[in-house]
Amino acid sequence: MQTRLLQPPTSRVNLLLLRIVFVIVIAISIVNVGICQSADAERPPNIIFILADDLGFNDVGFRGSAQIPTPNIDALAYSGLILNRYYVNPICTPSRSALMTGKYPIHTGMQHTVLYAAEPRGLPLDLKILPEYLNDLGYTSHIAGKWHLGHWKRAYTPLYRGFSSHVGFWSGHHDYNDHTAVEHGYWGLDMRNGTDVAYDLHGQPTTEVITKQSLNVIASHNAAKGPLFLYVAHAAVHSGNPYNPLPANDDIVAKLSHISKYKRRKYAALVAEMDDSVGKIVGQLQKYRMLENSIVIFSTDNGGPVEGFNSNFASNYPLRGTKNTLWEGGVRGAALVWSPRLTKLPRLADQTMHISDWLPTLVEAAGGEQALANLSAANLDGMSIWTALVTDGISPRKTILHNIDDIWGSAAITVDEWKLLKGTNYNGAWDGWYGMPELRNPTDYNWDQVTKSVTGQAMQKLKMLPSRADQIRLRRKATIDCPTKRGASCNPLNAPCLFQIIKDPCEQNNVAKQYPRVLDLMLKELQLVNATAVPPSNKPDDPHANPRFWNYTWTNFGDYTDTKNNIISNSPNLIQNCI
Repeated sequence: MQTRLLQPPTSRVNLLLLRIVFVIVIAISIVNVGICQSADAERPPNIIFILADDLGFNDVGFRGSAQIPTPNIDALAYSGLILNRYYVNPICTPSRSALMTGKYPIHTGMQHTVLYAAEPRGLPLDLKILPEYLNDLGYTSHIAGKWHLGHWKRAYTPLYRGFSSHVGFWSGHHDYNDHTAVEHGYWGLDMRNGTDVAYDLHGQPTTEVITKQSLNVIASHNAAKGPLFLYVAHAAVHSGNPYNPLPANDDIVAKLSHISKYKRRKYAALVAEMDDSVGKIVGQLQKYRMLENSIVIFSTDNGGPVEGFNSNFASNYPLRGTKNTLWEGGVRGAALVWSPRLTKLPRLADQTMHISDWLPTLVEAAGGEQALANLSAANLDGMSIWTALVTDGISPRKTILHNIDDIWGSAAITVDEWKLLKGTNYNGAWDGWYGMPELRNPTDYNWDQVTKSVTGQAMQKLKMLPSRADQIRLRRKATIDCPTKRGASCNPLNAPCLFQIIKDPCEQNNVAKQYPRVLDLMLKELQLVNATAVPPSNKPDDPHANPRFWNYTWTNFGDYTDTKNNIISNSPNLIQNCI
């Protein structure tokens, strides 16, 4: 028989004390976790807004295509909200003006085409814009990349409109390697570090420049001084200059040999580089312990330019139209929002939203109901969708004005399930359906890339990446398929067209004759909205903007011309100094 050894009294007491201490430590840890989570909920979130340029609806994996690998973007989408009823304006400047002001372009004079580099105009200076609102709430704001809202005078440029730093370019596009922009017969360097010409960045690919600046901003951010607003405005995937419209990395192009069309393959390489940038930004946020208290948004600025439009090869399949048209392919944007502050994740968010809604939405996310209430005097067109996004509630937005361009005679508006088109651009030349359903079978999609991506790894550490089965289900819901058989045709040059856009996202069946009463009401609504429009602010190119006057750089030429629009001096020293 074994003899059980009795513990001395002092040992039993010590063991009991250790157990008590252990229980207390666990209890304190649980309390601390709760306090930290509560503190994160109370602290204003960092806001990272990543804007792609000219990205097509069918050019990201989370929308159903397996042709272009976008694992980092997809990992964010599968861990957050895929914005299913999200709309942008059909072209660059109008969309960016709506994002920055919370107003439709018809209310800022930015509704007609884009702002060209030689135009003596910009986003009106009497308008307060997004970084200024966030700065009032304690944020520090930075921009990396494309501006495209005016630079003819210094006052129109980012550092004078609420941003603390800017590395990027002022115009609408440039070559990704030499950073020069060709426009209307003019040619000049367009890359800035603040207001200084960034000669030292020559030869560094633009996507890398934007990414490095973003990483530096995150690394140097002082959280003690408040949260961060970082606006990452990629050049990708806009075409470059005519001599090299798709300046992709050859090594990346070589990895995409499964894409048969070479120009489409080069476009895809630009997308893949941008996806890698998204991963690096998410990884940097995680490294500096900022990710858990961040809102990350990824959005295109407009629909993709297809089949050679603007010398580019995006895909909006199966949607109709292209960039700078008012069909869904021009205005329905590929977008997502990710944040631990959202609930019921992941999901396909069916809340109706317009790009102008981001300003009030982010102001509410940053400052709560009181900050949102303070916007009431701003007379915004945008509405806060924050509560609806967080809780999966009903969007307050019922109407979306896609645009009214009285110069080109085109307009479109959506009210609930109905979409009206009146007139069209390019005399109808780009009113069709483009692209093929290439690699849209779910078995073609590389799910392992999502898991192994930098973003996928970050989501796993936060326990926010859903199971493979849930990712598959979400992607299936986000994939739009349309019947091959089309209904009543539509030619908006001849008569207004009406679509039931939720049932018919590919705009295949014009129901204007079936619902004449609805058509009449929609036309009246469009007329009422148009009565509030201000005239377009477009101006002819100013010859004094010609970069050859300014050491072959695009510059704030309006600061160096007199009231008669003459260059103040042709002194080489003056010209050198003013760039």
